[in-house]
Amino acid sequence: MSESESAPPSAAPGWHGPRFAFGTLTALPIRVTRWDRAAARSGMLWAPVAGLTVGLCAAALGGLLLLLGAGPLLAAVATVAVPAVLTRGLHLDGLADTADGLGSGRPAAEALRIMRQSDIGPFGVVTLVLVLLAQVAALAGLYADSWARGAVAAALCGVTARLALTLAARTGVPPARPEGLGAAVAGTVPVRAALLVAAGAVGLAAGAGAAGGPYGAVRCAAAVLVGCAAAELLLRHCVRRLGGITGDVFGGIAETAATVSLVMLTLGG
Repeated sequence: MSESESAPPSAAPGWHGPRFAFGTLTALPIRVTRWDRAAARSGMLWAPVAGLTVGLCAAALGGLLLLLGAGPLLAAVATVAVPAVLTRGLHLDGLADTADGLGSGRPAAEALRIMRQSDIGPFGVVTLVLVLLAQVAALAGLYADSWARGAVAAALCGVTARLALTLAARTGVPPARPEGLGAAVAGTVPVRAALLVAAGAVGLAAGAGAAGGPYGAVRCAAAVLVGCAAAELLLRHCVRRLGGITGDVFGGIAETAATVSLVMLTLGG
């Protein structure tokens, strides 16, 4: 993730938010031109747009493989691989570190130390395997039904993952450490602004699912809501156990929201 002390004179002030969102939440070659609370606030409000971009890239690769004759399983694996590549695996790494810290059963300070270690423990490995299997299995089933359902799921999965980060960065949620990405964005987003972004994302999801009729619209909207609800449960548990959020917790929240939203999209036929 990129950091910069100050913005160059040519940087347009209105673009600091998108730059922050894409520069910290993706591996796309976009330079963060400001690293302060104001830029973080705007950036986290733009997070679902960064997620939509990642999701559309994932859907494009999955659709291309299906067009070339690949099966739904291979298309699903490729779709899951794209977000990992476009984030350099940071969210998956955060998920694994969070699982190791929480699974250790140690006090907060010791759990945070475990999360900062570069290696991955047994809790992290098992969590990664199960989450990735769930994502691939869900997408394979959706692609087997139709390319459109799989593509919509990939896009909504990306939006839901980053929307969960917007909600987690709301005011009132403290950082667990005084440094790092968690401290940079924790508490920066006003609650009302976060809820407005969430409402827009749910509306977008409903619109995307409307092609499948009213039930499709409801299912897509519910996938976003339930994914964010699952992420909220993890967030609250981490705040209780660790005293706040960290960059690793953000990664765990994103992957949790993404996985639950995909599973929701497979339910109900």
